[in-house]
Amino acid sequence: MRILEPIIILLGVPIVIFLVQYLILFEVRKVLIQPGREVALSILTHLKRPTQAIVPLIGLEITTSALRLPQDVTSPLEHGLQIALIFSIAWLIVNLTYILDDLLVSRFPLNKADNLATRRVHTQVQVLRRVAVVVVTVLSVATALLSFPSVRTAGAALLASAGLAGVVLGLAAKPTITNLIAGIQIAVSQPIRIDDVVVVEGHWGRIEEIALTYVVVRIWDLRRLVLPISYFIVNPFENWTRERADILGWVHLEVDYSAPVAEIREELHKILNSSPDWDGKVWNLQVTQLGTETMTLRALMSSCDSSTSWNLCCEVREKLVQFLQVNKPSALPRLRTQVILQ
Repeated sequence: MRILEPIIILLGVPIVIFLVQYLILFEVRKVLIQPGREVALSILTHLKRPTQAIVPLIGLEITTSALRLPQDVTSPLEHGLQIALIFSIAWLIVNLTYILDDLLVSRFPLNKADNLATRRVHTQVQVLRRVAVVVVTVLSVATALLSFPSVRTAGAALLASAGLAGVVLGLAAKPTITNLIAGIQIAVSQPIRIDDVVVVEGHWGRIEEIALTYVVVRIWDLRRLVLPISYFIVNPFENWTRERADILGWVHLEVDYSAPVAEIREELHKILNSSPDWDGKVWNLQVTQLGTETMTLRALMSSCDSSTSWNLCCEVREKLVQFLQVNKPSALPRLRTQVILQ
């Protein structure tokens, strides 16, 4: 019976603590599931499971010390509890970074027109959060390993051969290290940000995700282009929203030399004034090129962002062609032939 009592106590204490925690968190969650308390609910959601592991482990460690069990039982038990506690605390720290992410989303929403500052903050937090997760994981594993006496004893021998091993590992892990450093560089200098509009490898799209070693670009047709993060450090690419979201769009129109440019310019202004996609800042129509049979007109117009600019350009292109078809059909490109009679 004396042997069973400590076992029952050791098993009962964490179970009782877990059940009490569960009931308390359940009641708190019912209070927090209300509009306007999203951040508090995020804190509860992300800290719930780590604390459900940490508190029973602390209670079990205190109980183990109080029971005064034999040394051959106490030592391995306490060692196991220490390792479990190390990983539980690491779990808690990692989840704290996700709370920061949720807090960021609630305070800096991306769904607004001028979101340059918001995208800057989102990019920094997401990249640095992933770096923090890697650092915490490595430190927790190292701390757990150092708790074994045999590992500490072998540490001196490992340090003696660390130079050669470091060179070999450095060469093997060069792509990974390069991408890690590039990730930190992007978080600081920010050549790209979350939701930036870019043209990369001939594809137009938006930066959807910046991970620790790769970047996901959501292309306009909903495909995803996945590139190593170092690509954006060593290769040229277009960033349409580097400083601000507004952008100039253009439409090229080939017309006959008899086309009335002034009337087409006036019609362009009417189209833009009636379109909700034009921001009212910039517009123009110019003859930009002369060919052997046609001349090229460029209609220039500004919009608040790239998506709106694309829609506006399509609208202007369609309505200008319709205007020429209905009112000035002779202004459309024609093939002229000359018959010489002898």
